[in-house]
This record gives sequence, structure tokens and C-alpha cells, in this order.
Amino acid sequence: MVSRREALIGAGLSLAAATPALGQSVPAPPVKPQHARFTAEIAAAQACLDAFMTAFNARDLKAFEATFNFPHVRFASNTVRTILPGDMKPDLFTTGALADWDHSAWARRDVIHAGPDKVHIDTRFTRYRKDGSVIGGFDSIYIVTHLDGHWGIQGRSSYAP
Repeated sequence: MVSRREALIGAGLSLAAATPALGQSVPAPPVKPQHARFTAEIAAAQACLDAFMTAFNARDLKAFEATFNFPHVRFASNTVRTILPGDMKPDLFTTGALADWDHSAWARRDVIHAGPDKVHIDTRFTRYRKDGSVIGGFDSIYIVTHLDGHWGIQGRSSYAP
């Protein structure tokens, strides 16, 4: 059986471009009035989340790492992990909680707070198997920062394993 991801790649389409048409990922919501003065910053942070999901689903470690600001801190599975450049390896996509994983999609991504150099985003993402069945949905908070001219995810706290 060919996965949805493989079919899209075989058809010359990117998963990121096709995901909204397939109804998997939600687009970034409109900016709330209380955050209107940070519209550009929010757009940059949401674009960073789009790039993060695209790179993750493509299993592209270089592009994935480019969506981070370092040091990156992840709170999950009762642990706190500091991630530095080069820490992520290809087996990230095939072992542990991702052993049965094919792709993920955003189910929610609402801005909680926004400022000139940092945006907090309340998210929920869903992990899927190749056959499209759901592994699970996980609430999380992403902290996207603007450092040295680069918007990147610097911290995330999730209930994902």
C-alpha cells in the first residue's frame, strides 16, 4: 500500500502544499485584535511552524534543525531535554514513539502571547500512521523566538511521548 505522503511525492507535490487540501493541517488562524500590533511577528512565527511540520514530515534533518533557535528546550515525557545543533539523528523518525509514525499535522495553533521578539503558540498536533489512522493528538505550547534575524522554535512543552 502506498502512503498518502508517498503518493504526493510521486505526483510531484509537496506534503506541505497538499496538506490543507487534504484537510489534515489547519492553517494559521487570523490574528486576534489584542495581538494586531504584532501581525508581522505572528506571521513569521506561524511560518516557522509550517516549516517545522514540513521538514519533520519530510524527515529532512537539515531543514528541521533550521526551524529551531538554539539552545532548544523540550519538555515532554516527564523529562526536560536541551537540544543543540547536530543532536537530532535519522533514527528520530523510526524509533520509540515514532516507530509506527508516518506524518503529523497541526490541529490547532492559536497565539497566546506575542511581542517583537517572541510568540507563544498553543498547539495541538496529530500523529498518523501510513494508512491514515490516528496514533494520537497532543496538546503543546511552542515558543518561537527571533534571534539574530532568525525566527525559530526555541522551546516546546507537549504531552507527546
